[in-house]
Amino acid sequence: MAETLNIKRKEQILNTAALLFKERGYSATSMRDIATKLNIEAASLYHHIKSKEEILEIICFGMADKFITAIAEVNDIYFNAAEKLRMAIKNHVHIITSNQNQSAVFLNEWRSLSPTSLKDFKELRNHYENGFKHIIESGINEDIFDAIDQKFAVLNIMSSVNWINEWYSPTGKMQADEIALKISDFIMGGLSKKFVTDIYYKP
Repeated sequence: MAETLNIKRKEQILNTAALLFKERGYSATSMRDIATKLNIEAASLYHHIKSKEEILEIICFGMADKFITAIAEVNDIYFNAAEKLRMAIKNHVHIITSNQNQSAVFLNEWRSLSPTSLKDFKELRNHYENGFKHIIESGINEDIFDAIDQKFAVLNIMSSVNWINEWYSPTGKMQADEIALKISDFIMGGLSKKFVTDIYYKP
């Protein structure tokens, strides 16, 4: 029971910290701010978390793990590149929209990681982007996509899907699946070497 309560309290701390980091920025938020928001003493906060830096690391690396797991699952499936790309985009959109506060921290505050953690984080980010490069390369080899600069294509895809966090609302007109479909259609139109048949346009 005590372990379960500790886990729940840690989740509360992470979620509250993510909200404050998003609203104020990481640098402008203190551990005391987090404790005050949780209506607890700062000493109680340190019982669960060692430092503000640890919170940032848990959020950034936790989100990174979700993305890497998602892209690995897509590339393990024997589908054509068009279907894989649609699935990868859909997974990314779902991860971003599932927790907007932690997504915002992951996308905007990673530069505040310590030098060692920052190096590790960049390696994970590159690993994730390489998963998309692999899909695009496969599409070129399958004669589905134009022979384009893969890094440039991935940067454009990342810009499109990450921008969602700036405007998405759970109560808005479009939900995650529809957003993913529209972004996929748009990106596929730019990558496609020739007319893509209906099979590639299935959500």
